[in-house]
Amino acid sequence: MNNTPEFHRIALIAKPDDTSEDLVNTLRQAITFLGERGLEVFPDRHTARALGLSRHFATEEMGHRCDLAIIVGGDGTFLSSARRLGDSQIPLLGVNLGRLGFLVDISPDAMRDTLGNVLDGRYEEEERFLLSCQVGEQPPELALNDVVLHKWNTARMIEFETWVDDSFIDTQRSDGIIVSTPTGSTAYALSGGGPLLSPALDAIALVPICPHTLSNRPIVVHGRNVVRLRVCGKTLPDHVRVTCDGQVTLEVGPGEDVVLRRHSPPLRLIHPAGHDHFQILRTKLHWGGKHS
Repeated sequence: MNNTPEFHRIALIAKPDDTSEDLVNTLRQAITFLGERGLEVFPDRHTARALGLSRHFATEEMGHRCDLAIIVGGDGTFLSSARRLGDSQIPLLGVNLGRLGFLVDISPDAMRDTLGNVLDGRYEEEERFLLSCQVGEQPPELALNDVVLHKWNTARMIEFETWVDDSFIDTQRSDGIIVSTPTGSTAYALSGGGPLLSPALDAIALVPICPHTLSNRPIVVHGRNVVRLRVCGKTLPDHVRVTCDGQVTLEVGPGEDVVLRRHSPPLRLIHPAGHDHFQILRTKLHWGGKHS
């Protein structure tokens, strides 16, 4: 609960290349409501295109000028926005027009009421960390969910070494490895048999993808550890790629290490008052409820 409302300039970010009726109606409702509250709205180019507006703002400009970003779409839209706004410290609020929606936890039907509560200071704020991924001397990329080293253009397994700080972990033959934040533990890492991590944990999960040796199990390391991956053996660089959040793909050159570390500053997420992570898990993953 926050007693002093702090949001006056609102960024409005929409799912790219979507002109569906649901998206357009949700954006219109948001702009109308925010205007009624006397707030200044900064639409991104996808919002402007969907609504036929002539003026729009770059994401970087929003990060410098706005107090809050409302992201309308699914988890994918939220992930891409989080990477672009990761260093701005602008809090993010998600409206769910996607399918699963672990990150965008406001339904369009409840948007006006929830936004009203948030603008009145009735909300919960949570920090999530991003991963910084650097391949060789390439510029670092950010990921909120995960960074995946994976095979590319080959049916064969790839071979690579895993290091944590200065400690050698193993040489592994598999289809790759998922390096996941707690946020990403409900995504690809979960499908790969990784553990669910509480968002409050300062931890990183390393989840092998279809390892040749069944004793290669997921492990969890501290968030301050630096993870280093190095392709080795007979694996060719052309047969390996690194993907951040399933959206940004990086090539790995000969002899290049993939270095992963916790990024600073953390991301700021805004949730409706009463937000319960485990209730969301129970609903999204269809866990059983308690007996009455």
